[in-house]
Amino acid sequence: MNVKSLVKRNYKKQPEIDFPDYKSSIFRAPKNKKISIPSNLEIFGPIFKKKIISKLDNDLTLNFSKNQMSPLGHKIIIHGTVSDQFSNPIKGALIEIWQANAAGKYLHQEDKNPAPIDPNFSGCGRSLTSSDGSYEFLTIQPGPYPYPNRGIEWRPMHIHFSIFGESFGQRLITQMYFEGDPLINLCPMVNSIADEKAKKSLVGKLDTSRSNIQNILAYKFDIVLRGVKQTYFENRQEGL
Repeated sequence: MNVKSLVKRNYKKQPEIDFPDYKSSIFRAPKNKKISIPSNLEIFGPIFKKKIISKLDNDLTLNFSKNQMSPLGHKIIIHGTVSDQFSNPIKGALIEIWQANAAGKYLHQEDKNPAPIDPNFSGCGRSLTSSDGSYEFLTIQPGPYPYPNRGIEWRPMHIHFSIFGESFGQRLITQMYFEGDPLINLCPMVNSIADEKAKKSLVGKLDTSRSNIQNILAYKFDIVLRGVKQTYFENRQEGL
């Protein structure tokens, strides 16, 4: 994305890799110290164009439905902007999202949650950011779901975000949580992030002005790639 490397990485904002409260991290955490691998800014993959996006790719209420039937649950709008640390909009970034359905069930064979699959909802969508860096998805409010950790615990409602830059090699991954969800503060995955500002950067804010216009609840989730106001990313701390 030709983002200027003017901000040093702040590893203090990263989650603890070996975090006992999140049981899986004990087995997954690397035992050796991190090493830095030199890289360059050369583009190794495709630059995304509008033609790769179909009409319904950003409408998760219709892109998998049978005979135009709506999935179960109440509809919501997720919207926002993607920008760099200088508030410059990022045009043409490919955003992909995936999520559980209203019952907290993913359309995935490895999901052991006994909740039902919704035959009209895949939980996947994608969109390209506009010239002002904006994006929008119409979807269903995801449900929380139980998972084995310290006994049975519950994941907060969330939507996974993948942001590509100018190629598949420039990818950031994060999650958006929902403002007011009491499960956020109880989640070990969230609490593995010690920095409170980094945690708050993952919470989508209820946007009542947009909700009133559409008669659908809306949440605003702005994504900042680098700098002091950056969104926290799971796979890299400092931008694309």
